[in-house]
Amino acid sequence: MSENEDSALSLRVHLINWLLTPLFILWLFSTIAGYVATLTYANKPYDMVLLQRAQAVGAQLGLNGGKERLTFDLDLPDGTALAMPDKVFYTVSDQNGKKLAGNANLSRPISYRGGKITPIFSNSERDGEKTRNVSLVFYNVDTDKLYQLHMSETIHQRQALIQGILANIVIPQLLLILVAVAAVWFALKQGLAPLERLRRDVVNRKRDDLHQLDSSQAPEEVRPLIDAVNNLLERLRLVMQAQQRFVADAAHQLRTPLAGLKTQAELALREDDSERKQHALKLILTSARHGTRLVNQLLVLARNEPGAQSLETFTLLDLNQLAQECTVNWVQTALEKNIDIGFEGGGAPVNIKGDTNSLTEMLNNLIDNAVRYTASGGHITVGVTTQKKNIELFVEDNGPGIELQHRERVFERFYRVLGSGQSGSGIGLAIVAEVAKRHGAEISLNSGDNGIGTRFSMQFPVP
Repeated sequence: MSENEDSALSLRVHLINWLLTPLFILWLFSTIAGYVATLTYANKPYDMVLLQRAQAVGAQLGLNGGKERLTFDLDLPDGTALAMPDKVFYTVSDQNGKKLAGNANLSRPISYRGGKITPIFSNSERDGEKTRNVSLVFYNVDTDKLYQLHMSETIHQRQALIQGILANIVIPQLLLILVAVAAVWFALKQGLAPLERLRRDVVNRKRDDLHQLDSSQAPEEVRPLIDAVNNLLERLRLVMQAQQRFVADAAHQLRTPLAGLKTQAELALREDDSERKQHALKLILTSARHGTRLVNQLLVLARNEPGAQSLETFTLLDLNQLAQECTVNWVQTALEKNIDIGFEGGGAPVNIKGDTNSLTEMLNNLIDNAVRYTASGGHITVGVTTQKKNIELFVEDNGPGIELQHRERVFERFYRVLGSGQSGSGIGLAIVAEVAKRHGAEISLNSGDNGIGTRFSMQFPVP
């Protein structure tokens, strides 16, 4: 199986493999251990019976004392009786292994140097049947002779006992494993049922349905995954709302400039007088410039919408240097209106984490507003101050200021204070608010020095 196919296995298959494979291994180990233990314990009583039978045969033949009766006719099982299906064979030999009596030739020399010889048990095969053997040594004190007795019996009874014991051990264990398999399968089916319901819920959803998934019926282990999916759905919802809002705003704001362009172009086509036609063309150029600026502002606003960009674009930047460069770029425009514009800030770098392009756009909009609304002879100050808990970026002017009832609403999209005497789309301060929010900065709007003019202040967190 390839790596891709293996990774595509279902959770149910993985769980079954991990749960049932150890059970099967344990059952196999238990069966082997049970077989070895059964073989050992089943042999012990039969070995005792075989030893006693060999000792009885030795006594009947007089091998351990008195006169030997090697020609005595012994009555041994021949395997025909139902109670004793095993055949018994024996051989009596001298100490050199020479057969003296018996119904089979089982003789083999036993090393003997005097003293007591314990019974020797062994396994062998006779006529295609497995046998169990015992060997004894007898010393006849009366005749001063040493005899060896070898006795063998087939193991049908032993095998029947072992098979019966194993059947009573293995079969119940196998049945228990089958019951465990059924229980595990049923438990997995019940346990994964909430995930199946969740899957059906997602499959049956409409493509624009971004409501949160219900995690109340899901297992506790799956809830972090559902929470992560819900977080993703929430971000997608914000992005879609931002896109819809951008499309609606763009359509609403571009309708008027485009209608004006259309009207002025129609008038220019109908005009025969070159001066009036030139005037109409100038109006068309002015409307095109306003439309271009409006589109650019809408694009900037869209880029700073919540969820439109990730924080990966944030880098460590010098706010002091950025604010100073922006201020320098507006010096020429301010001089044309006879406005004194300056920058206040220390020489040391003031580092924050942020997006250079967004912060530049925010500053440009604040300075643009200040230049527009400050009368000739006025002054504008851009500055950066460092405090313990935050870093302040401010733009202050001594223009007409903004009345209290309008200060909260000027950050709304397309909101403009009537009677200001300046053209605009009402998007600049909305861009400022979105950029500040994206950077985690708190924005405030107050009056300037001595209650004159306007002071926009952004408090950035210290990195």
